[in-house]
Amino acid sequence: MSARTYFGTDGVRGRVGSAPIVPEFGLRLGHAAGRVLRAQGGGRPTVLIGKDTRVSGYMLEASLECGFAAAGCDVVLVGPLPTPGVAYLTRALRLDLGVVVSASHNPYADNGIKFFSSAGSKLPDSWEAAVEAELPRAEGCVASEELGKARRLDDAAGRYIEFCKSTFPNHQTLKGLRLVVDCAHGAAYHIAPAVFHELGADVLSIGASPDGFNINRGFGATAPQALIQAVREQRADYGIALDGDADRLQLVDSAGRLFNGDELLYLLAMDRRPPGVVGTLMTNLAVEQALLAQGMHFVRAAVGDRYVLEELLERGWQLGGEGSGHLLLLDRHTTGDGIVAALQMLELVVRRQRSLGEQLASLQLLPQTLLNVRLAPGVDWKSHAGFAAAREQVQAEIAGSGRLLVRASGTEPLLRIMVEHPDAARGQDCARRLGEALQPG
Repeated sequence: MSARTYFGTDGVRGRVGSAPIVPEFGLRLGHAAGRVLRAQGGGRPTVLIGKDTRVSGYMLEASLECGFAAAGCDVVLVGPLPTPGVAYLTRALRLDLGVVVSASHNPYADNGIKFFSSAGSKLPDSWEAAVEAELPRAEGCVASEELGKARRLDDAAGRYIEFCKSTFPNHQTLKGLRLVVDCAHGAAYHIAPAVFHELGADVLSIGASPDGFNINRGFGATAPQALIQAVREQRADYGIALDGDADRLQLVDSAGRLFNGDELLYLLAMDRRPPGVVGTLMTNLAVEQALLAQGMHFVRAAVGDRYVLEELLERGWQLGGEGSGHLLLLDRHTTGDGIVAALQMLELVVRRQRSLGEQLASLQLLPQTLLNVRLAPGVDWKSHAGFAAAREQVQAEIAGSGRLLVRASGTEPLLRIMVEHPDAARGQDCARRLGEALQPG
């Protein structure tokens, strides 16, 4: 497989106005992806394009539409729609490709482009490499009679709302539950509140007034304090936090306790008792140990829901996820879906008549210290002598009792350091020393 220059952990992502997140590249990328589609099958391909609520989405949506049309592909535009909604509609409408213009949990000044297959799944590295290989040839356009056309799907939101509701049992209801739904001023602002309301819940929505610039700012899965406060003030039973493109989930209970993806994955596994579960290198060690003790297999994938998906498909399993809140339930959807995952958690509460806290009483997560170190230009952490020495020392200190994970972000110029240790203070000290080793001077 060829090396990928533009694609990272989750598509192409970067700061708007700097390559590659500029309109010229969007046009070229759409053209290249269209060329790959046409080479893979006969007929005229049809591509669905959705986006989140960033102001730059208008620009990138238009440039991608132009690129696909120039390559001879028809385009269906759905406007703001959660990433899993694009995946669902691509599959449901039997289209050839789904495209999402979103930078997920990043601030508004960033944006990105990611793709879904006709089956509604993340595409493999090999497909992305094939698109990159076409970029140098992606110019001009096909003959006029072959140019693509574009149309808008006006009922996209309604179709996706009905799909989400269909994943909740028909004989159950959310009546009696008071919920706060935090949409992060993102793509689910006009969808998530409706889903929970139509299933019977009393819903208060926050983070549901996007203006193009406020996505993920002070709201959503990456900033849950607003949700915790609203749940307490409204005396709600639960709070549901989504991120900017609504593919990840964080939950809060009436006491303000925050449940992360590791805990939710554990609860789903204990309820479903699958043969195996896929986590990531970041999944809390306590979850792995608890599942193994219950006779379930556990496999760690690289960080990124696409790699969790690859492991699930390879083993024929259905359940996997990340601590960040990406949860994959392949019997419900082909990709991670924050709304669908929330419905499965609420179904557990309704069916068992026990709170999430009560159901998690037996699981004690090990403290994890997560540190993001912004790398200065030109700094190569892999060959940094001071960092290598600090890393060796930390690994020796926690050997046998904890874990150290160091990895570069696939979407930002950051080095992510995770120290997991029963002694939280010790883990924090280790992470601090590693971070300081990379600082100049």
